[in-house]
Amino acid sequence: MKKHIPILEIEAELEIPYIYCNAEKGIIEIKGKSTYEDPIEIYQSLLDWLDEYAKTPHKHTDVNIHLEYFNTSSSKCLLDAFKILELIHQDKASVVINWFYKSDDDDLEEAGMDYSDLIKIPVKLIKI
Repeated sequence: MKKHIPILEIEAELEIPYIYCNAEKGIIEIKGKSTYEDPIEIYQSLLDWLDEYAKTPHKHTDVNIHLEYFNTSSSKCLLDAFKILELIHQDKASVVINWFYKSDDDDLEEAGMDYSDLIKIPVKLIKI
């Protein structure tokens, strides 16, 4: 019997991105700015949710990353989340990361390419 995993939703604040995870639909979204000085306080909830989700993931997970800006410490937290998703992708289900960036934002485009090189999950770079 499949265990019900609740929805995770963290509202955006000035330095904190909006985070939404829905296990039933296989959707994970991170939007906004991630510049909080100690982001593990924020991202630990996401990492805990992903650990539980990894036990019985949706057959396909779409990860929509729509960040305007993120600091170095947030990038480490994102990589930690992507590593859990990588295990899901390798073992149990398909995962795709949709990395959205503005057409004039070379830094975010490059960050998406860097993550694509670091993880074994398809990363779709989507210019908006």
